[in-house]
Amino acid sequence: MKVDWVAIVGIIAVILLIGGALWGIPNYKVYSRELNGKAQLKEAEWNRQIAIQEAEALKESAKLMAEAEILRAAGIAEANEIIAGSITEEYIRYKFVEGLNDGNTEVIYVPTEANLPILEARG
Repeated sequence: MKVDWVAIVGIIAVILLIGGALWGIPNYKVYSRELNGKAQLKEAEWNRQIAIQEAEALKESAKLMAEAEILRAAGIAEANEIIAGSITEEYIRYKFVEGLNDGNTEVIYVPTEANLPILEARG
């Protein structure tokens, strides 16, 4: 009886190929899932870092806007002090007469005993 070594080697190769597939496919699925999980974890870390950077930018922007508003309020307060220190009764009368000339001011005349208009009323 003559042994056909080519057929035996072929059968052994097929058995090894099937065994390798039975072992390799589940291991490849585990490896693939592990890589997919690592990729998702990295993406989540990047998304978190992006969200943190955006929040820090918003925080800094809010601080700068608050500082600008404080400076604006200080400027308005200083302007109000200057105006309050410079307003006199003569200036108020001047502005009243100036307002009469621009045509936008409505004046109500109240008759008096001498038929003269009252320019100011004190109570």
